[in-house]
Amino acid sequence: MARILITSAIPYINGIKHLGNLIGSQLPADLYARYQRGRGNEVMFLCATDEHGTPAELAAAKAGKPVAEYCAEMYGIQADIANRFGLSFDHFGRSSSDQNKKLTQHFAGKLDDAGLIREVTEKQVYSNADGRFLPDRYIEGTCPNCGYDRARGDQCENCTKQLDPTDLIEPRSAISGSTDLEVRETKHLYLRQSAMKDQLDAWIDGKTDWPILTTSIAKKWLHDGDGLQDRGITRDLDWGVPVKKGDQDWPGMEGKVFYVWFDAPIEYIACAKEWADANGKTDADWQRWWRTDKGADDVRYVQFMGKDNVPFHTLSFPATILGSGEPWKMVDHLKSFNYLNYDGGQFSTSQGRGVFMDQALDILPADYWRWWLLSHAPESSDSEFTWENFQQSVNKDLADVLGNFVSRITKFCRSKFGESVPEGGTFGEREQTLIDDLTKRVRAYEGHMESMEVRKSAQELRAIWVAGNEYLQAAAPWSTFKEDPEQAAAQVRLGLNLIRLYAVLSAPFIPETSARMLSAMNTLDTSWPDDVAAALNALPAGHAFTVPDVLFAKITDEQREDWENRFAGTRD
Repeated sequence: MARILITSAIPYINGIKHLGNLIGSQLPADLYARYQRGRGNEVMFLCATDEHGTPAELAAAKAGKPVAEYCAEMYGIQADIANRFGLSFDHFGRSSSDQNKKLTQHFAGKLDDAGLIREVTEKQVYSNADGRFLPDRYIEGTCPNCGYDRARGDQCENCTKQLDPTDLIEPRSAISGSTDLEVRETKHLYLRQSAMKDQLDAWIDGKTDWPILTTSIAKKWLHDGDGLQDRGITRDLDWGVPVKKGDQDWPGMEGKVFYVWFDAPIEYIACAKEWADANGKTDADWQRWWRTDKGADDVRYVQFMGKDNVPFHTLSFPATILGSGEPWKMVDHLKSFNYLNYDGGQFSTSQGRGVFMDQALDILPADYWRWWLLSHAPESSDSEFTWENFQQSVNKDLADVLGNFVSRITKFCRSKFGESVPEGGTFGEREQTLIDDLTKRVRAYEGHMESMEVRKSAQELRAIWVAGNEYLQAAAPWSTFKEDPEQAAAQVRLGLNLIRLYAVLSAPFIPETSARMLSAMNTLDTSWPDDVAAALNALPAGHAFTVPDVLFAKITDEQREDWENRFAGTRD
């Protein structure tokens, strides 16, 4: 039995995420976690909310709430939505946890001891009205490039040009709107990533099975331009992990916090400590996943994330881990994704354009969305959500192929043999051909899932569903029954066992529907089909079942048109 540690990019706390965020990390990570559990492996699947930094403070101010209260409220909302989407985290934590604060301060101390942190005096914008330094995103003004009047101090959202706060025309505080700003000196800590360039380069070179997208992004940051740069790891903010060296104060850093991109990835480790504390476990129980001197040397660690997060997880976080000099588990495989676009443009949280996770669940059950998103995952390039494609995929894949098969075979059996697996007849050449075909396809499906090829896995699973439909159409037990009821019984028995097989294979993609299929077949047997022939005899003659309700309702043209209009950009 293998031991597999899985983490997905942790969602930011400032609001409910859209479907593009979901498919970029959490959903494919859940697919992989469910598959590995289904194969009998030991899995630790961790995620959390990312709660520090500028956006959290701004979102809390907009909501008129203290930032800690806002984050606690949004954590509850995000955890609930994740649960309703079937995301099977072993623990869903918070980067604001005491465990993460202590661990972040611990790493900072170790890095400083290793000579990998330096103090830098730099100039930043100070707001007299707010009585504080303003990070880049707290400053708004007119873009000198395109004239957009709500450009931020780090980048113009309209033309995407990268900016410095001093580039803005008529800059103002994003907090108070005040223009009473001045430039002052302030001190910050920088992680000396440049000193670890060669070590990081060699480590990345050893990852020969990483996706091209992952390694190309990492190498670009390492070698393009001036190469890997030192990175500031502190900020002049109130909300965050206080800057300390272990449990000691850091002279000159009073009132500062660690930069969110320093503490957020450390939450992956802290999350396991949170899991242990919440479940009455010991330190040894979580350390066996994260420390190679405590048993994690045989763990395979896999990360899932969108391409925008890759630089921090291939360079900055590894620099923190390696630089500490301690035996922490390093990532073995990093599965990265491109972007999911929305109906001819981009998903936009600020403009309310696209479908957000809570809205999606108000419209349809989670499995409809899980199937479309995973079967269209943006792996080799960006992909696009359109309502027409969504309708077509749901209607053809889920309703016409899987749902129709389950409905036809169960209803026919009930009408001719009653609600139990019929006895009589034997499997013949047609059945053996199906078993041989399914054996090849199940092995191919396993290969794609092991390789984390999400779209290919979905294609193979659909082909497995199609094979059952084609068998049923060719065998035509409704015709066979008229001449040879016993042979029809064998065909129906095979069909009912296919439902159980499909439930097991489909569980990583559509877990709620899988559970309904197993319930209809009156079985808790989720054993993996290492032997397909044996799997198709798992439900013996006389085994009772029920005819399930329709698994997937078709999407009408009227529904599609309504949703197209509703989600064009109107979210409050």
